[in-house]
Amino acid sequence: MAKRKHAPPPVSDINVTPMVDVMLVMLIIFMVITPMLQKGVSVDKVQAKNPIAMKDADKEDAILVSVTRNGDTYLGTTRMAPDQMPSKIKDMLTNKPEKIVFISADKRAKYERVVTVVDEIRNAGVEQLGLLTDDSQANAAAPAN
Repeated sequence: MAKRKHAPPPVSDINVTPMVDVMLVMLIIFMVITPMLQKGVSVDKVQAKNPIAMKDADKEDAILVSVTRNGDTYLGTTRMAPDQMPSKIKDMLTNKPEKIVFISADKRAKYERVVTVVDEIRNAGVEQLGLLTDDSQANAAAPAN
């Protein structure tokens, strides 16, 4: 009689290669998508001790006006002169019940430029303005590297 062949013992080691592959793909996807999630233009905002949370500023349809350090003004991500903003903002506010625009200004921007932008936004019929700032206490609590 022929001898029976025995099956090899089961492998009890975990193969982590597929998991590492999936994690690397997810990391690459998040690295590519994260900059696209940022609304408006990146500015170094003013630090405030007691800021009021403005959750509406994070909404997809929020109107964000940015003033950069060198005085450039942006409506969303589009560079635009302040005198061109009222007509665009009026169009964007046509079907909105709350007429609110958020302003994000660099802390080193000239005050005169920010006031000009506020005046032009008011000319568009905006009822409320939200001035976006950073929380200075949250930044102070973060450990320095």
